[in-house]
Amino acid sequence: MSGASSSTPKPAASSSKPSEPSADDIERLLNREATAFQREIEVERILKAFKLNPYEILDISEEAKPEEIKKKYRQLSLFIHPDKTPHPRAPDAFDLLKKAESELSDKTKREELDAVINQARVVLLKNLNLPTTTRDDDPKLKNLTPPWRQQLLAKSKEFLIDEEVRRRKAVKMNLANEGLEARKKEEEVNAKKRKAEEDAKWEENREQRVGNWRSFAAGTKKKKKTKVAILG
Repeated sequence: MSGASSSTPKPAASSSKPSEPSADDIERLLNREATAFQREIEVERILKAFKLNPYEILDISEEAKPEEIKKKYRQLSLFIHPDKTPHPRAPDAFDLLKKAESELSDKTKREELDAVINQARVVLLKNLNLPTTTRDDDPKLKNLTPPWRQQLLAKSKEFLIDEEVRRRKAVKMNLANEGLEARKKEEEVNAKKRKAEEDAKWEENREQRVGNWRSFAAGTKKKKKTKVAILG
């Protein structure tokens, strides 16, 4: 008798492993992380830029046209917007961009800024024995150490600081003069007030002074009428 035993096949174990991320998913994730990192780097750049030079804050050439400035501002403000950037000081960087764009959109302020930066440019060009009309993209300004752009920003910073110091001194002087004028006016007002009070007091005592004078005058007349007794 055959002892062949029939064995029932066991069901294969189901292994439900999570699917591996695709190359496209990994690339998208890396791009998001890179973009977030770039946003934070840009926030740091704006915060470290010299606050008196809106060109440096916007990272744009002094020769940029108004429409180019507005375009650069829109790009940067969207890129580092506080809603998109986790950097804690993103709002500060956003406000600096807004202020820089506002100053460069003001014709008078931009002309004053350009005049100071042009002074710095002229000094640098003279030191390099180059014509003061040399443009920033001139080949002679390439391969300088430090680079021309870096030199111009540094010299512009010096001139802008000097200009700001002069401006603050002038404001302080004006405030001092205004304070002096205010004190003079206050003293004049107080003097007039004292004079008015003295006049009012004089008028209040007028009747008393008149009565005293009349009493004095009456007493003098009585003394004149009194006869002196002659001894003899």
